[in-house]
Amino acid sequence: MNKDSFEMKSKIPEYESRLRHNIIKVPEEARRASGISVFGKRLKTFIFSTDIAIIRNCDADAVFAVYPFTPQVAISESIIKGAYSPVFCGVGGGTTQGVRTVALAKDVEAQGACGVVLNAPVSDLNIFAVAKAVDVPVVITVVSEDTDIKARLDAGAAILNVAAADKTPSLVRKIRERFPDVPIIATGGPTPESIAATVEAGANAISYTPPSAKTLFSALMGKYRE
Repeated sequence: MNKDSFEMKSKIPEYESRLRHNIIKVPEEARRASGISVFGKRLKTFIFSTDIAIIRNCDADAVFAVYPFTPQVAISESIIKGAYSPVFCGVGGGTTQGVRTVALAKDVEAQGACGVVLNAPVSDLNIFAVAKAVDVPVVITVVSEDTDIKARLDAGAAILNVAAADKTPSLVRKIRERFPDVPIIATGGPTPESIAATVEAGANAISYTPPSAKTLFSALMGKYRE
């Protein structure tokens, strides 16, 4: 097979409509990750957003719907109904803990969530209770190398979500050395280079924070003014 025929076979056909063509695209560097298979779907990229307009106009494989407020089923319901792709919903673990996280996890699973996400402060006992209550993967957020990863996994965490700012690649690498088979989602950072470094460190999937609606609108308005 020559180079030209290989490139023709490897090119992915793409359809764009007359109106819905201006979508947010996750940087290609994130696509180099191996992905995580969840219920038969291979997920390499997660959009970190609760903005339904952004969620419906991006090419990410899944949605990471985590926000800095007490989780509410009305919010998760609207995101799950509006998203084209699988949704992983935050169910607490910081301010919201205990029985309420279990109830929220059961609620979002019933709504159709593909996974539930618990924040870093959550106790191992709380992870265990949530894992026993639902039949979707429990994702636990890891922000520090002081986290007892084995205890988290033993408690029922199925996937790690590494979010350690600029230390994310080094933390992913340390976890990967000790736990070669654990599924890892990690924040990719703001640049293609930081995303590539995170994938190279061993992340199976990348969570990408898109530009804000304000930033996107500003660019669009600039074109309108030209």
